[in-house]
Amino acid sequence: MKAKSKWLAIFLVLGLVLAACGGDGGGSDETTTTDGSTDTTEDMTTTTEGDMTSTTGGGGGDIATDVGVDLEAGTITVGLLSDLSGVFSSLVQVIVTGQEVYWEQVNANGGIGGLQVELLPVDTVYDIPTTVQRYEEIRDEVVAIGHSTGSPHTVAVNEMFQEDGMLAIPLTWYSGWSDDSINANLLHHGVPYCLEAMNIFGYLTDQMGDEISTVAIASNPGDYGLDSHNGALAAAEALGLEVVYDEPGSINATDEATLTEVANGIASSGADLAFVTTSPGAFGAIFGQALAAGYQGVWSGAGPSYNPALIAPDSPIADAIAASTYWSAYYGLWGMDTPGIDEATQLLMDSGRVDVPVSAYFEGFVEAQIMHAALQQAYDNGDMTRAGVLAAAKSLEEVDFNGLAPNETYVGANNDQVQRASAAIWRPDPEALASGESAGEEVLETNYTHPITEAYEFSETCYSLEG
Repeated sequence: MKAKSKWLAIFLVLGLVLAACGGDGGGSDETTTTDGSTDTTEDMTTTTEGDMTSTTGGGGGDIATDVGVDLEAGTITVGLLSDLSGVFSSLVQVIVTGQEVYWEQVNANGGIGGLQVELLPVDTVYDIPTTVQRYEEIRDEVVAIGHSTGSPHTVAVNEMFQEDGMLAIPLTWYSGWSDDSINANLLHHGVPYCLEAMNIFGYLTDQMGDEISTVAIASNPGDYGLDSHNGALAAAEALGLEVVYDEPGSINATDEATLTEVANGIASSGADLAFVTTSPGAFGAIFGQALAAGYQGVWSGAGPSYNPALIAPDSPIADAIAASTYWSAYYGLWGMDTPGIDEATQLLMDSGRVDVPVSAYFEGFVEAQIMHAALQQAYDNGDMTRAGVLAAAKSLEEVDFNGLAPNETYVGANNDQVQRASAAIWRPDPEALASGESAGEEVLETNYTHPITEAYEFSETCYSLEG
């Protein structure tokens, strides 16, 4: 029974979320590189020219560095602008743990050409001014930012990233990260909210046919809600569905009156499909009230609208949630049978820091693998300056996650780069969750792209944060 109580403690805290280190300094004489060969660090010779340092060895030539890479100490420092104590903290702490476990394994196997990767996480409290302040505090210590929690928070520091030539990986799925007018220093990953909506709409209409002809759409304000909302509208148009209730940005997730209003609006619309993008707590409240009002349609929303607290053993709506909701995933789910997920799962369980299955650990692995690819390419290029790491990242034609998530590319036009595949389409499974052996996710499709998503011409962000 202890496992069940741990599940509930974790997920009930996660339900409050509003949505969306390295090893030693490499001082030993000999380390093992990722290809299994040995790299003798005492053979390196270092010279300094102003702010630029170079070393002979490692990548087969001189390695240029400026900030965040200490060749003498044998370290690479990567910052994390993480919400560790704010409304997003329970989820972000899981993701940071995933990053830590990943880099511990990389470092144990030689790091980046013998250099050990050290993480420097700082707490942004999911607050924009604090995010700016925390970046100011670490900007002279890190070579890149391994994740930045929140879209407006990342936008607030993006100009500073550009001033510093700093690579950063946002921890959100805003479509703006795939827009080259915004992302000069940023790397996207995962299907963005607006294309995610297209995949869900397409999947459900394919499966249910004429059972879905009308839709109700409601959302939070801001990039999360409105990026997703715009994708839902585009999907409805492409599929010939009638939108009978359309309330963009209408949900205040902490205001009971707006939740009741949306629930009543959906129920009275009689829509076949209700697509609601908000927080898990607000989704549960809207769902429960609409259910009480007699609504019997199918439900979905952007991924962060759900968490397993909705199907916990003491949830009064668990069976209804399981029977009528469908979701998509940005990264692989616990128990999916792929080499990448198998490897990540084994590392997490061997780490001793994972009590129960939570798929969000895999997001930390995805972020870390992207950064790993960028750092390794920069090392191979002989340029581990900030500019060199950024250039290496933007040259990556494919980052292959081995089935942990859909592969990414960072070259080409917006339409070429944008991720179109949902890692999974799934539905909740309360019995599997209660067993303590699963995250309660019944996978229906993997690496899923609907034809309307494939055909969508993505030239710019689906929603502009500037209005």
